[in-house]
Amino acid sequence: MELIGEQLIPASQQRTWDSLNDPEVLKSCIPGCETLERTEEGGFAATLALRIGPVSARFKGKLMLSDVQAPDRYTMHFDGQGGMAGLGKGSAQVQLAAADGGTRLSYAAKAQVGGKLAQVGSRLVDAAAAKITNDFFAAFNARSRLTHRPPARWHPVQASYR
Repeated sequence: MELIGEQLIPASQQRTWDSLNDPEVLKSCIPGCETLERTEEGGFAATLALRIGPVSARFKGKLMLSDVQAPDRYTMHFDGQGGMAGLGKGSAQVQLAAADGGTRLSYAAKAQVGGKLAQVGSRLVDAAAAKITNDFFAAFNARSRLTHRPPARWHPVQASYR
């Protein structure tokens, strides 16, 4: 599965970077996120309760960051186990750039699933991943709007998937 897109975040590049690295902000924006804590290795440990098609599970996983070039980009590697439901792992490249009215966030993610998740079919998994991504950015952008007053000419950009 691959997700490619971009968002215009209504906040400065530094504020967007800080928010993307704040466990409390991320926890409040990630759908189904029950816990999210920074680890000693510089990544995050998370617990998420998700439903993907007919499969519901609580996933425990790790997020590790590499190629960190603050406040411009990083690569996120994730690995989650959902018990009998299966597993998911992959990576995402995230890039930030100053843009008129805020920050342009571009991402390209690749993921693999196994177990029961793989059995539900790629269409359901892809649709669930797109929904989770859209819900995350809706919450993240709403939170950013509350903490940043954009210029009067600011207009949001919708996610574009290729």
